[in-house]
Amino acid sequence: MGFDGIAVESFAKDQQKTDIQTVGMEFSYILTQLRKATETIDAGSIDEVTIRTDRMTLIIRVLSRDYFVALAVAPTGNSGKGRYLLRVTAPKIQAEL
Repeated sequence: MGFDGIAVESFAKDQQKTDIQTVGMEFSYILTQLRKATETIDAGSIDEVTIRTDRMTLIIRVLSRDYFVALAVAPTGNSGKGRYLLRVTAPKIQAEL
């Protein structure tokens, strides 16, 4: 997903009820605001953000200034494994950008 809210690619297992495009657009705006906040307080760049709700855990890994990848995990899923897989896969995705 681009920080402009436009999806580069998406995949949903079993046609989940959550609209991936809408989630991506909404969180791209939030990530942009988080990036501005961390720059304002000189806290460094954002590498990863995790958001937990009662319906999902959303793990977002920043790939570059323009792109990020997000993984939605069911509440009963293994979010630690999701974080690990995003961390090891991110360099491969970055090479494709």
